[in-house]
Amino acid sequence: MRGVRQNRRVPVHEITDPDDDRIADYRALTDVELRTRWEPPHGLFIAEGELVLRRALRAGYPARSYLVDAKRADQLADLDTGDAPVYAATQEVLQRATGFHVHRGVLASFHRKPLPSAAEVLAGARRAVILEDVNNHTNLGAIFRAVAALGVDAVLLSPSCADPLYRRSVRVSMGEVFAVPYAKLEPWPDALAQVRAAGFTVLAMTPAPDAVPIQRLDAAQRARAALLMGAEGAGLTRAAMEASDVRVVIPMRRGVDSLNVAAATAVACWELGRDDPL
Repeated sequence: MRGVRQNRRVPVHEITDPDDDRIADYRALTDVELRTRWEPPHGLFIAEGELVLRRALRAGYPARSYLVDAKRADQLADLDTGDAPVYAATQEVLQRATGFHVHRGVLASFHRKPLPSAAEVLAGARRAVILEDVNNHTNLGAIFRAVAALGVDAVLLSPSCADPLYRRSVRVSMGEVFAVPYAKLEPWPDALAQVRAAGFTVLAMTPAPDAVPIQRLDAAQRARAALLMGAEGAGLTRAAMEASDVRVVIPMRRGVDSLNVAAATAVACWELGRDDPL
């Protein structure tokens, strides 16, 4: 350790040892199993890239610490880092500590906020997306980015969905995971009854032959829609579909029977909101 140097307003603590306990939050970031078992119980998540960490701060997530490429420490010069320390290291040390090349130059560790209940998330919502068993972090991040852009007010997750605050999900969402309220929906799938009781029409996306083309939904079915999406490949379980109100499909051509779940969610959300005022 070489001590502390000043970066305009922000004191920067230089790290030379990848095993330094002060940067323990950032170890083995590429080990998905380890990180998903370790981060939520410890109440933290990692943001990668300046844009994402600034969005986390604007959303009110308290920072625990920052870890930056020593050559790019000026990126944080204008931040009010509060009590969160800023650590800087060479790319070699960063890579040995995290397990990957930190090409965006900056990472941050944040405290999680308590999750609201499903009822709280739905209370002010007009349109929602419900995800069953979506456990791919890239898909999950892309879904959050799409729903933020397309006017969805809430996301509900079955208990086996991936963690929206896992580093890859946050990065792929471009930080939009901080913009859309979300909650766990359990017990699954019985809790879908709570969504219906809140006044939503649950629309189950499926290629089943009896599904209604989504563009043919009437005004009442669109008014407060909760779009239910299943995992990549497997789709929705029978129990989830039986708990829905209407089965819907995106009509396709050239023999294609389905889209990636993130792409399908985006198309469906656009269709449900196409008459919204801009």
